[in-house]
Amino acid sequence: MNQLNQFFKLHQAQTTPYPMGLTIKRAKGCYLYDQNNKRYLDLVAGVSACSLGHRHPKVVRAIRKQLGKYLHVMVYGEFVQKEPVLLSALLADHLPDPLDTTYLTNSGTEAIEGAIKLAKRVTGRAEIIAAKDAYHGNTMGAMSVMGYEPRKSAYRPLIPGTRFIPFNEPKALEHITQQTAGVILETIQGGAGFLQPENNYLKQVKKRCEEVGALLILDEIQPGIGRTGKLFAFMDHNIVPDVLVIGKGLGGGMPVGAFVAAQHHMATLKEAPALGHITTFGGHPVIAAACRATLNTILSSKLIEQTTKKEALIRTLLVHPKIKEIRGKGLMIALIMEDANTAQNLVKEALKKGLLLFFLLFEPKAVRITPALTISEKQLKKACKIIRNILDEASC
Repeated sequence: MNQLNQFFKLHQAQTTPYPMGLTIKRAKGCYLYDQNNKRYLDLVAGVSACSLGHRHPKVVRAIRKQLGKYLHVMVYGEFVQKEPVLLSALLADHLPDPLDTTYLTNSGTEAIEGAIKLAKRVTGRAEIIAAKDAYHGNTMGAMSVMGYEPRKSAYRPLIPGTRFIPFNEPKALEHITQQTAGVILETIQGGAGFLQPENNYLKQVKKRCEEVGALLILDEIQPGIGRTGKLFAFMDHNIVPDVLVIGKGLGGGMPVGAFVAAQHHMATLKEAPALGHITTFGGHPVIAAACRATLNTILSSKLIEQTTKKEALIRTLLVHPKIKEIRGKGLMIALIMEDANTAQNLVKEALKKGLLLFFLLFEPKAVRITPALTISEKQLKKACKIIRNILDEASC
């Protein structure tokens, strides 16, 4: 074990007993390179974050340009800084009314915290309703609306006043009442296995929220920014959330989160009391520059519409007896294997063959396929061939 790997184990906090441990030397496009210059085709994209691949030239150029001007200069919301202002305006231009005001944060989980606070502030209520098997992040507020007890039981007590309902179960919507401040849902449930809303479920949730005066918060941290074939996944469901939470793919490889709402709602955070939600580094000008370059590049290209064709290619090429189901939409795909061992073996063997796959949080039989939107059909064909070969070898 080299010194860097030793330091990784000794001095950098770990999240599991068995990290993948791949030592990264460089990355470009849809490829990672290790310390031996071995190349890996990346079908994970930083867990859906690197929407334009690694070190996209336009993103790097925007970062370098801002680096030549200034870095952090003041806490969020005090100074007028070009990049975060223009990013917020760009988002407003491409979102339906009344989603016109953006609060930029450092991460998706921080944006979830802000969205929950906003729902309570707007309604004057305390109850939050979330979905079973939901994942919204790992800070204490976000963990409070996580619908998976094994991951949060060690950290109780969490924020009180949270109730859970089954995803895609209309009968459970009766639990949304005039005591409810907000209902928070993933537009596509990520950790649970890329589960999509069915039978106009989101329209029914939105209608119920309107009936009782609760806010609908949609978490698009993972499916947003073009990954599912629309700029945001909710656009396929003929509804508009009261609060939209985004992150991951917006940053082009840089850390970011944001929550978006109507200006009159967002204004409740600035008085009575003032500083209702504050952050030092949210809206950082360098990160905002990367975000704006990422979003402009996606919007000015055909990448979003191409995700549908790429999804169809994956579904066509990955027909195999060991793959029991393919879930998800666009380039947010989960292979549901016959058992957890098959899933683990596929990820492990793929890494040996120069293909990076990964897992989902709560579904042990799932294997993640969330490449950069820029991945080519040729690269996808290569990846699918490797996957099929591994599964064929395991059958022998």
